[in-house]
Amino acid sequence: MVVNGEPVPVGVGPVHPRDVVRVARAGASVALTPDALAALEAGAAHIRTLALGPRPVYGVSTGFGALATRHIPVEQRQQLQRSLIRSHAAGSGPEVEREVVRATMLLRLSTLATGHTGVRTVVAQTYAGMLSAGLTPVVPEYGSLGCSGDLAPLAHCALAAIGEGEVRGPEGALEPADRALAAAGIAPLTLTEKEGLALVNGTDGMLGQLVLACHDLRRLLALADVTAAMSIEGLLGTDRVFAADLQALRHHPGPAASAANLARLLAGSPIVASHAGPDCPIVQDAYSLRCAPQVAGAARDTLAHAEQVAARELASAVDNPVVTADGRVESNGSFHGAPLGYVLDFLAIAVADVASMSERRTDRFLDVARNHGLPAFLAHDPGVDSGLMIAQYTQAGIVSDLKRLAVPASVDSIPSSAMQEDHVSMGWSAARKLRRALDGLTRVLAVEALTAARGLDLRAPLRPGPATGAVLEAIRRRVAGPGPDRHLSPEIAAVTELARSGALVDVAEAVVGPLD
Repeated sequence: MVVNGEPVPVGVGPVHPRDVVRVARAGASVALTPDALAALEAGAAHIRTLALGPRPVYGVSTGFGALATRHIPVEQRQQLQRSLIRSHAAGSGPEVEREVVRATMLLRLSTLATGHTGVRTVVAQTYAGMLSAGLTPVVPEYGSLGCSGDLAPLAHCALAAIGEGEVRGPEGALEPADRALAAAGIAPLTLTEKEGLALVNGTDGMLGQLVLACHDLRRLLALADVTAAMSIEGLLGTDRVFAADLQALRHHPGPAASAANLARLLAGSPIVASHAGPDCPIVQDAYSLRCAPQVAGAARDTLAHAEQVAARELASAVDNPVVTADGRVESNGSFHGAPLGYVLDFLAIAVADVASMSERRTDRFLDVARNHGLPAFLAHDPGVDSGLMIAQYTQAGIVSDLKRLAVPASVDSIPSSAMQEDHVSMGWSAARKLRRALDGLTRVLAVEALTAARGLDLRAPLRPGPATGAVLEAIRRRVAGPGPDRHLSPEIAAVTELARSGALVDVAEAVVGPLD
């Protein structure tokens, strides 16, 4: 991983979503701000005072969870914090992606920097140093119930900070944490009162994945408008239904934005103009064409709500107990992941529906009863050639998976910790399945783009409009046009990479300007 650009400042205020993406994906370093350093010192001072007092304080002088009734003497409190990290680093399964771990660590650091967790400055500096050095703890996928926060994933991050477990270095090599820390000039942490608890008690894994998902989905919804425009054009649909005055009759901003995108993308199309007269026999387009902005737009409005929830959580200090502004240390329930779990599930539902409509448009291209004069399956010689028949099978298989991934995780709860933690959010599980769903949507839209491109080619000598034509040209630079059957999987992979990289949206925006 190459560290890129200016350090991201981490202070008492929220980290901006774009900075989460920079740290997670571009390897940006981080730097604590002066106000964060002051807040850390003040919070740690409150904990030191309470640690010396006679009153039991959860996480400072007691055990954890169902063991909170046990008073821990001063001489055992470092062991208490170390034991917490070791025991809670109980994850299992494949490694979580590096970008997710880096986002998780950044957001935990952001909460530490508020001073409300009571940790010493050195704790926050260690996390900042690990992020800046490109050291990424190995975090297994399973272990979080989304309450009390993302315990096991965060514990694996903390385990590396105390010099145990394994990390991935800047180039991805696996190495022992103590050796990697030494090479980076970072001393392993020796945790004092409350610090182990402060490192594991947060929603940062869920939140990091939500921020990354929102970033990705916003671009994918623009791509969904691009592929829909190509399909509408190639299937001889009309652009009249996307008129602004029609959209204004229904007061939802997302559909209006999507319809405006479609109108711009289809502007100047010779194919659309060729059947725009009163003699056109098509009275109304199918729903998958006519209602494209209603579905992609509703997904936009759902995304806007998710972004608002993410912004609130980014501005929050999530820990239990917390150090209040007046120096109290109070237990609370802010670590519960329900606010994040709900929107992660909402987004998975929207993703499945956008993909489902995309697959229906692809299927129309392949059916001679519905594609208005194109060859069966867009094949060169139908019967000898199968064309894109099985590409739609691939799309349908993915869409079926997306429907299963849309089943909410947040409605489930399995009690834990001897019934002390008797209701959990499953927000981490919602985040994990949303990541898989976004990958599926990318692949589904790529197949629609591949199919629509062939359909547009087969409308020759009529040519597509400037924007859709630019997308077609970008695809043709990677994938050949219509002809006898070829090995199809590499072509799907090539267009999927164009979709994932944002290249298809970029070339359309180069013609019509930024899409909403």
